[in-house]
Amino acid sequence: MSRINVVTPENANAEQKALLDAIHSQLGMVPNFLKVFANSPAALRAFLGLHGIAGEGSLEAQTRERIALALAQQNACQYCVSAHTAIGRKAGLDGAEIAANRAGTSQDTKAAAAVKFARALAEHSGEVTTAEILEVRKAGYGDAEIVEIITHVGLNILSNIVGKASRVEIDFPKVELKPAA
Repeated sequence: MSRINVVTPENANAEQKALLDAIHSQLGMVPNFLKVFANSPAALRAFLGLHGIAGEGSLEAQTRERIALALAQQNACQYCVSAHTAIGRKAGLDGAEIAANRAGTSQDTKAAAAVKFARALAEHSGEVTTAEILEVRKAGYGDAEIVEIITHVGLNILSNIVGKASRVEIDFPKVELKPAA
């Protein structure tokens, strides 16, 4: 059971209901973690705004999902691992790729550099080395894409924190976390 209220159409005020309805019309459902965010319409609008804008960048949807899977596992957020496993499959990632992403890499050489860089950013609170930046550049990412990777790290850490703090019920096919190595 969630430790933070889950806003539903039945207990939502007018502003919350409008936001939930908009999400439902786009996704066909409202994920439970967004129902937690809905406690603060301002926080939900901020999250949705950043998520939407970040999705307009040049990083491929599969790479964004690879990063989300790597960080969800790294940050031990079962909700996010479960959600991004389902979303990653819809984006075209297979089981072996999802397992690689959760382990901090990718079967795709370029994407592996992005995933490794994203994990380093999260692990070191942004204090990455010049060598790590050069490595992601060498893989083919320019400054715009590097900033997008950083943006997706921040977005995913926020999601991981909400999922873990709230202990919101997982409303995707449940995926178990892998034990820490």
